[in-house]
Amino acid sequence: MTAWLDRLLGRVTMYVLVIIALCALILVAAVLGLLGWFGFGPAEIVVSALVLLVATYGSNRLFAGILRVRPQTASSIITALLLLVIFPPSLAPGYLGILALSGVIASASKYLLAVRRRHVVNPAAVGAMVISVLPLSAQQGVYALWWLGTPIMLPFVAVAAFAILFRTRKLWLGGIFLVVATAAITTYSAVAGLPVADALASALLSSPIVFFAGFMLSEPLTLPPRRWQQAVEAVLVGALFTPGISVFGLFFSSPQFALLVGNLFGFAFGQRRGIRLSYVGRTQLTPTSWEFEFTPDAPVRFTPGQFMELTLPHAKTDARGWRRVFSIASAPGGTVRFGVRLPERSSTFKKALLALEPGTRVSATSVGGDFVLPAGDVPVLLVAGGIGITPYISQLEAGGSRDVALVYAISTPDDLAYAGMLAKAGCSSVTVVSAAKPAKLPRGWTWVESARLTGDQLLEAVPDAKTRHTYLSGTPAMVGALKRALRRAGARRIHTDVFVGY
Repeated sequence: MTAWLDRLLGRVTMYVLVIIALCALILVAAVLGLLGWFGFGPAEIVVSALVLLVATYGSNRLFAGILRVRPQTASSIITALLLLVIFPPSLAPGYLGILALSGVIASASKYLLAVRRRHVVNPAAVGAMVISVLPLSAQQGVYALWWLGTPIMLPFVAVAAFAILFRTRKLWLGGIFLVVATAAITTYSAVAGLPVADALASALLSSPIVFFAGFMLSEPLTLPPRRWQQAVEAVLVGALFTPGISVFGLFFSSPQFALLVGNLFGFAFGQRRGIRLSYVGRTQLTPTSWEFEFTPDAPVRFTPGQFMELTLPHAKTDARGWRRVFSIASAPGGTVRFGVRLPERSSTFKKALLALEPGTRVSATSVGGDFVLPAGDVPVLLVAGGIGITPYISQLEAGGSRDVALVYAISTPDDLAYAGMLAKAGCSSVTVVSAAKPAKLPRGWTWVESARLTGDQLLEAVPDAKTRHTYLSGTPAMVGALKRALRRAGARRIHTDVFVGY
């Protein structure tokens, strides 16, 4: 089931998935509005949506043109749709004018509240926050009500939020936030005199916490890079989420205020500047994979095993867009390299990557991930499927004297990438799993004949696997199957890096 969901949701980029999910929720709301469940109907939703889309998209293009940067169309659409579900739709001209202003403010925040081309806070939250404190908004009856947070919409919102969190591997993050926010809202309401059962029901059924967890908190560009930092942010935002609490006597707390505080916390730990890279060249690793090398303008801070999100604008972009996450395949301190699989039917992004000329300038938006080796010299087991070997190249290049057992599963003998580097890495054991034996295996390596790596084969190749810190990198199906097998064998320290959508 998990692998099937990964294949389904991995067909499009996160931006497209979020747009599809938001449009689906808005469509459901329009039908319910027609049936009288809301105080507005499809006409109000359509007109408000058009106003927000035009204002947000147009202002984003304008600001990008002034600053001579490439605008993100998908990002603008998402911002407009988020504002649509924060502010109730209306047909009143004055009200629509405020909605348009919220879109312009949100677009402006991407450029004004940015450090070296990296925006600091969620644009929709900024638009909602500024509009909420403007006296003119109250005069026009514009309030950030997060109107999707109603019992009738909860089942639909829950499915959409689950899809987003599952795709981003952030279900745990949403869970932490939901527990903390529910506890905070319930406690506040109970102290105010509401029965505990009613307070709990109100928190779960009549607040936007589920929508917020899926669509707002999980935005990758404003999250800190490490898992523990993200967990702290979820707790912080959940604790501040309760609406109606006075903040320094200036205004009342709100979901948008809580998220902005969390964004600032995340920014303190994250990549606090944009990353600019110059393309050096490429090296073919296997018949279907290449390594791409870039020189950064300034040293990039990362821990071996982490990833980087590249931005590569190009013409005739397909549904997967022009941003892509790749594991870094080089040690810190020098050039930045990425190992990339390029099948015959590659995305337009990968085709544009293959067509880069030396000296071409590209940018990256973030560095992060927790697929890093433990401190000290504890023994580790590294398991890779195909191009899933890339994060291990970074870790092994960084050096160290730890005991490393490597198991490398490939589809064909020709898919053995980085063999020369791995031979020099000093692993205690290397096992290659493939249907046919590679022509030249380095001395001391072991070959296992199999079309796919199974849990039994892994445990036979590394008998002490359950006592090691184990790292699994590859497709969702492979990682899921091996993780279950290791769990049954008694392994507990298992870390995973899933390659989705390749």
